[in-house]
Amino acid sequence: MARLFFLMAIVFFSQITFANCTVTDDLGKTIQLKQPAQRVMVLSPDLTEIMYAIGAEKNIVGVISGSDYPKEAKNKLVIGSYTGLDMERIISLHPDLIITWQGNFLRQLRVLASMNIPVYTNYPKQLEDVVKTMKNLACLTNSHEKAKLAIQQYKKKLLLIREQYQQQKPVTVFYQMGGYALMTVNQNSWINQAIAICGGKNIFANAHSIAPEVSMESVIAANPAVIISDAEGMDWQSRWQHWPQLKAVSNHALFTISPDLISRAGPRLIEGAQQICTDL
Repeated sequence: MARLFFLMAIVFFSQITFANCTVTDDLGKTIQLKQPAQRVMVLSPDLTEIMYAIGAEKNIVGVISGSDYPKEAKNKLVIGSYTGLDMERIISLHPDLIITWQGNFLRQLRVLASMNIPVYTNYPKQLEDVVKTMKNLACLTNSHEKAKLAIQQYKKKLLLIREQYQQQKPVTVFYQMGGYALMTVNQNSWINQAIAICGGKNIFANAHSIAPEVSMESVIAANPAVIISDAEGMDWQSRWQHWPQLKAVSNHALFTISPDLISRAGPRLIEGAQQICTDL
């Protein structure tokens, strides 16, 4: 009998603890669940990585295509791509939480929200925002134990990078998204912050758009000392050889970084930041 009361007490107090867990997503929307989410639909590879990092992978019932890390994520049911979602399949899976990236699937998400399915929207801008996302998803899925360790490790690595490179001599950087169009990032991107904490100075930090397309003339005028691209393959580097007057070209300072490490706002983002620091 004593054991029964003990077990009932554990369940009772755990429910109270969870009931007090209220989170705010990156759009400022408050989300509170009566019970931990057990059937989570994950609509971004970044968020799939975070779910695994916090130990909530068992709660995932569907993912977006491209959710390939860790390798076990490839075994999860794919319920759509960036071009659209399989709404019939999603509804049939009875999700109790949908986590998504800001700006994706707006019309379809409105339909799901109208069915009283909670939708958590992620829109990180800084490296530290990964910590917030891990905390919030750990709360919503009641996955605090492993999440605590993942958060500690991430914060520790970020602090070490800041301390190691805080006295770094500034170097001008052009960050090229992809290998063809001259797309880059401004100061409102975590990629810009990664460049900054490594001692880099983003030549387009003051651009109006978060991901502007710039002209070759503007890159030449800024004459960056380093060019970093998340293009896959080496073709992008050979194209820059047409402008040998650029410091980055003449000094052979053209570096490639995996888009999975720097374009996904997940736990591996800290590895991407470290690689940028090493390149600079």
